[in-house]
Amino acid sequence: MSLFTNLVRRDVMRAFAQGGAWLPLVFYLLVATLFPFAIGPDAALLARVGGGILWTAALLAALLPVERLVRPDLASGVLDQLALRGHSEEAIAAAKILAHWLSFGPPLMAATLPAAALLDLDGAALLRLELGLALGTPGLAALGLAVAALTAGLRGAGALIGLVMLPLAIPLLIFGAGAGPGAIKLLAATSLLFVAGAPFAAGAALRAARS
Repeated sequence: MSLFTNLVRRDVMRAFAQGGAWLPLVFYLLVATLFPFAIGPDAALLARVGGGILWTAALLAALLPVERLVRPDLASGVLDQLALRGHSEEAIAAAKILAHWLSFGPPLMAATLPAAALLDLDGAALLRLELGLALGTPGLAALGLAVAALTAGLRGAGALIGLVMLPLAIPLLIFGAGAGPGAIKLLAATSLLFVAGAPFAAGAALRAARS
């Protein structure tokens, strides 16, 4: 447990120190700022499409730090050292998922407050959006880590990340941007499925990358 906690703390601090946590926030807020200029001053239209816009921005922002989640530790031999000490790849992946979510999910939810104001979302829409992000961002973090592990040992992984991750994340986007309790339940179920399965998929990928 001590190693798990230390690994989470190290990855969170590295994300903020190296910009992996700030770039998604800047991108997310830029999208929220630019869309009103593109659509025009129609407040009703902005309010109607604002939730979908922000969910799309969140999904695209989630791609930015993915390449940094596994590749540096694989290249520097950190993963080899952890494996030699008897720590399973699944536990390492679970710690990295939690660290990635801590550096990505809560900051994104905080940035949603000014973003919602820019898109003229009312209180009810903002509450639904925040609830959806609280449920969906763990799934995005888990999916991002799994994709990072799958592509860590490949050349040109940066180009592959989007091609692999975006189709898999479509259910999160659909249910997150949807309205009503049914969509929220499906979002929670999909996110839970990703969170439960990602450590095993990532663990297998990490073993393959080290071999």
